[in-house]
Amino acid sequence: MNEGKLLPDEVVLELLAKRLQAGSAAGESGFILDGFPRTRSQVEALDRITDIELVLNLRLREDILIMKCMGRRICSGCGTNFNIANIDVEGEDGGPRIFMPPLLPPPACANKLTTRADDTEEVVRARLNLYAEECKPVEDYYRAQGKLLDFDVMGGIPETWPKLLDAVKPYLPEESMSVATA
Repeated sequence: MNEGKLLPDEVVLELLAKRLQAGSAAGESGFILDGFPRTRSQVEALDRITDIELVLNLRLREDILIMKCMGRRICSGCGTNFNIANIDVEGEDGGPRIFMPPLLPPPACANKLTTRADDTEEVVRARLNLYAEECKPVEDYYRAQGKLLDFDVMGGIPETWPKLLDAVKPYLPEESMSVATA
């Protein structure tokens, strides 16, 4: 993982199958997966486990992804994550400006910030290359099924969250709306 590579499929799938079974036994009616599936073989295995209704594809320009990853910091004292990157760039092709202010630490954490070992530009670029090779076919698979919703991230959490909720609302059952907006 420190080299930007993915966990073996069998490890991820075993953990996922156990969690989905436990959730079903507890009466859970839905779930969110973050960063999975990432490969076509994982998609095929997931199809054998459950039916996927919606795949949300959060998109952000590569140059901004690299800046965000390079700006990640962790407080060695409390373990809280921060990001010192101050993103303020023009949109491409007449698109809106992308503004993501830094998520700075409080004074108690400011002198205890560390960088993740895997947040080097080389490792970040390796992750992006791996995505292009292995994850793009996953997008194509779900897009062909009409299950992929592309969402362009254009700002930080306060700017993005309401727009993201609006984008997914048409896909959610009515009873889940209060959960999604809470």
